[in-house]
Amino acid sequence: MIHYAHHLWNWLLIALDIVAVLLAFGHVIIKQKDSRAAAFWSVIIFFVPLAGACFYALFGINRLRRAGKQYLATATENKAAVVDAVPTDPFAAMPELETLRSLATSLSNLSRLEFTLGNQIEVLHSGDEAMPAMLEAIRAATKSVTLCSYIFEAKGIGAKFVEELVAAKERGVDIRVMVDDAGTRYAFPPITKILLARGIKAERFMPHRFILRLLTMNLRNHRKIMVVDGTIGFTGGMNIRQGNMLSEHPKNPVKDMHFRVQGPVVRQLQRAFAEDWAFCADEILQGDLWYPELKPAGEVAAIGIPDGPDEDLEVMPKAIFAAINAARKQVRVMTPYFLPDPQIIWALNLARLRGVEVTLVTPKLNNIPPVRWAARTLYPLLLEKGVKIYEAEGPFDHSKFMTVDGLWSLIGSTNWDPRSLRLNFEFNLACFDEKLAERLDADFAAKLANSKEVTQEQLDAASLAVRLRDGVARMFIPVL
Repeated sequence: MIHYAHHLWNWLLIALDIVAVLLAFGHVIIKQKDSRAAAFWSVIIFFVPLAGACFYALFGINRLRRAGKQYLATATENKAAVVDAVPTDPFAAMPELETLRSLATSLSNLSRLEFTLGNQIEVLHSGDEAMPAMLEAIRAATKSVTLCSYIFEAKGIGAKFVEELVAAKERGVDIRVMVDDAGTRYAFPPITKILLARGIKAERFMPHRFILRLLTMNLRNHRKIMVVDGTIGFTGGMNIRQGNMLSEHPKNPVKDMHFRVQGPVVRQLQRAFAEDWAFCADEILQGDLWYPELKPAGEVAAIGIPDGPDEDLEVMPKAIFAAINAARKQVRVMTPYFLPDPQIIWALNLARLRGVEVTLVTPKLNNIPPVRWAARTLYPLLLEKGVKIYEAEGPFDHSKFMTVDGLWSLIGSTNWDPRSLRLNFEFNLACFDEKLAERLDADFAAKLANSKEVTQEQLDAASLAVRLRDGVARMFIPVL
């Protein structure tokens, strides 16, 4: 009887394997639109039958549109409460940028937001410049503060944010803080728990427990937005962590950049926050408290580009593609993670073939080593066409920006990897202004001076073990 039962369980397990493989493979064939992803998952499913099918069920099935619809349904009501600026042609006021009109047209059609004129955007280097500026803005707040971050640690510089937010609340300022659920787990206790205990309205973005956390691990809010009194905004790629405070010599230093924003485009930062807040807290932020009248503050024409697994799905890759195609002189890219879509690689190569100077800087020291390993397998595709690639020395550099022809800049939270370009909620600003581009190009040149060029000869000279390691990492690009 025992022998019979043993054979029965073996046959049941084999039958389960076959059913799981067939179901998973069938889903891949019908639903997967990306041929690279389809090939990747097919190999996993067939070579590791039951475990591969389970892994695909957890990480491979595209739940983005379904989750996006839920997000959109919750946030749609908020959009009716926000009145954006009247659509404006930035080139009527800045005819010297006529050469990039096609790019402006593409971006205005890609983004659901509108171009704004009269903005001021200030570059802030590392936490040493950004964090004091943000704290000072909170200290001066008289009406409202909204703050969204992927990571917000309540120690070091983060503790000062907590104290300033509490002080602002005590003098009557309305405060709303939202931190991604995954980001709250970088430190204990979670920042949201600390803020709630101090009387601050705080929410975690898409919180889940146990197995549900695995199902939504890619649907993260990676935006970094702070708006004070509806008039002064901060955005970019910087999290609220002690590692950004380079002058204090943290244990794990991180170079980064952030931006102080004033002018009409601040309304779009606030709108992006308000939509996410409506989803998390079921509260609509509207009225002059959050959206006061905004006057011109500078000369930058800017448009917000929200990106995420909802109605904004894959907007950012298209915007980057459009910017590269519009280039006539130079494209400069700084990104901590370089695992772009094949279409973006093609665009960079085509730009180089038509005579555009294309230069990429990415950190040599990466906080996620497999990302750098996988990126090195993509370098030959660009080097053979003459794209220049450099790896920055020193501490991990989390900075991210892009400039085109010394006239156009892209700043914000998006990295050049599958997670940012498709899976996360991101927010960026596309800016038309020669002075801002000139400032960013100067920062790029400074990073370039502290970098070493990557050549095909160097890649070819790598040991067999290194090349095998990099090749294995490349197989996991769809989930890195």
